[in-house]
Amino acid sequence: MGGADDAVVRAEESVSGGVDVWSDAVSSHAPDHLLVMVHGILGSTADWQYGANEFVKQLPDDVIVHCSEKNASMLTLDGVDVMGERLADEVLDVISRRPELTKISFLAHSVGGLAARYAIAKLYRHPNAGSDENTKGTICGLEAINFITVATPHLGSRGNKQVPLLFGSLAMEKVACRVVHWIFRRTGKHLFLTDDDEGQPPLLQRMVEDHGDLYFISALRAFKRRVVYANADCDHIVGWRTSSIRRNTELPELAVSSSEKYPHIVHEEYSEGTDDEKCQDSMTGCNLDILEEKMVTGLRRISWEKVDVSFHSSITSFAAHSIIQVKYAFMNDGADVIQHIIDHFQL
Repeated sequence: MGGADDAVVRAEESVSGGVDVWSDAVSSHAPDHLLVMVHGILGSTADWQYGANEFVKQLPDDVIVHCSEKNASMLTLDGVDVMGERLADEVLDVISRRPELTKISFLAHSVGGLAARYAIAKLYRHPNAGSDENTKGTICGLEAINFITVATPHLGSRGNKQVPLLFGSLAMEKVACRVVHWIFRRTGKHLFLTDDDEGQPPLLQRMVEDHGDLYFISALRAFKRRVVYANADCDHIVGWRTSSIRRNTELPELAVSSSEKYPHIVHEEYSEGTDDEKCQDSMTGCNLDILEEKMVTGLRRISWEKVDVSFHSSITSFAAHSIIQVKYAFMNDGADVIQHIIDHFQL
């Protein structure tokens, strides 16, 4: 990483893998806030190069960024759980080498968001005994601040129009369910909810509640804010519904952005957490896929900030799934999305 800004931004491969990015600007203290960036399927640390550089340039005294690489390339096909285990081990190593850290945040793209959700469930620590009832747990002893996902299929890819590339064809979607594991192996099974390890429910269904020694919801709840950035259109890989954790009937009408600073941000909302009783009521008489409804219900027990993005007017709209994170330097239409993430990042 680097280039013209080498005098400000430093990047170094860490002992355990991944790339640490920080500012060499003179400061009275070392940054105490770790931001873990996680790439998507078949990705690498380079995918977040633009985002990592912008974070440390704009918040030099506050954050150190770690771009994960333990699940690089083909390793992303080994399954969400295996990816999550590797990511958790990688984060533990980073924390052990930086005793100055007190806070932690995650920024993850696509399937990386699911791996991050699994990892924090492994890293979650309950509040100390005798703590105030409002005291939150931690992520490996660090205060959990921001959990942000970008174009992540939180509800999987099985439902109608969840993979726009299949054109909403039920026949094509059924075929995809049967053959996806040939291409995307175990991760494909998890995304299409066809896994049944030892007779258990699909992994993504299990990940909407605390399950055994994996504290999926407690870990998410520990963060001060949870945010989903979702492509409302033009993303051929991950549908709007699954990346924004909504039902079809909840998808908002979109207006053209009037913001010069964020021209591709077309809608923002805050979704309050819903208690168990209301969640149960929402399932009554529901005609949607029951697994999808269970996931929406489970994840909606906690609050979420939702930011909808549209690259409809962009000449690179066909690559919306990648440009939302500015994966490639020559396609930087998503720079305003990265800026929005930085501007709203809680320190």
